Amino acid sequence: MQREYQFNYSEIRPSVFDSDGRSRKAETIVRVCRDFLQTEDLSSLTLLDVGSSSGIIDNYLADHFGEVFGIDIDEPAMAFARERFDKPNLHFAVGDAMQLERGDNSVDVVVCSHVYEHVPDAAVLFAEIFRVLRPGGFCYFSGNNRVMLMEPHYRLPLLSLLPRPLAHLYMRAAGKGRYYHEKHLSYTGLRRLCAGFELHDYSPRVISEPEKFGVEYMLRPGSLKWRLASTVARYCKWATPHIWLLRKPAA
Repeated sequence: MQREYQFNYSEIRPSVFDSDGRSRKAETIVRVCRDFLQTEDLSSLTLLDVGSSSGIIDNYLADHFGEVFGIDIDEPAMAFARERFDKPNLHFAVGDAMQLERGDNSVDVVVCSHVYEHVPDAAVLFAEIFRVLRPGGFCYFSGNNRVMLMEPHYRLPLLSLLPRPLAHLYMRAAGKGRYYHEKHLSYTGLRRLCAGFELHDYSPRVISEPEKFGVEYMLRPGSLKWRLASTVARYCKWATPHIWLLRKPAA
């Protein structure tokens, strides 16, 4: 099977229209960026969201960044975003994450949140992100690697760990679809993709300080889940979801 885009992703994953959930994700993006830059004022920065889907996250980000551009190959999702959100500094366009219609060194911040596993070639995606970032600019990257007990898109245990042919059979047997399109990489594979960037791993900090970064709704400080997550993030980085700030070298 030749792996292609899922052009109708918003039709098979209605969770992309969850306003509360996606606004919370946007708040975490803002808080991490402020902490990384050590400033509350992000209004001078141009941001590109690669894989913006319904536009809910970008609508929130537009209240904090100077110019926000959201692109996605999902035309129904982009139509929803254009109809729902109208701000002078907010722009949406149908576009291919592997062929960004932006000039070299043209944006300050790129958001790539749970997108890399959906594109046919993640290496091309990361090369495009590097190309469009200005020297000294950075990418807010969030995503999972292959080591997951429960695959988040289909809620099937161990799906992401199986070889592709077995994963397709598992999907069919479970009635979840004919193919497992998502392609998660190992922790080592993700680090290899980011080799050209300066990598700043925010995952342990976000987990250890959930209130600071707006994730206390998932990790209540002091709870057993929070203690377990903090331990895993400290000693088993390969087994935790990733929030990385990837800075393009200034030279």
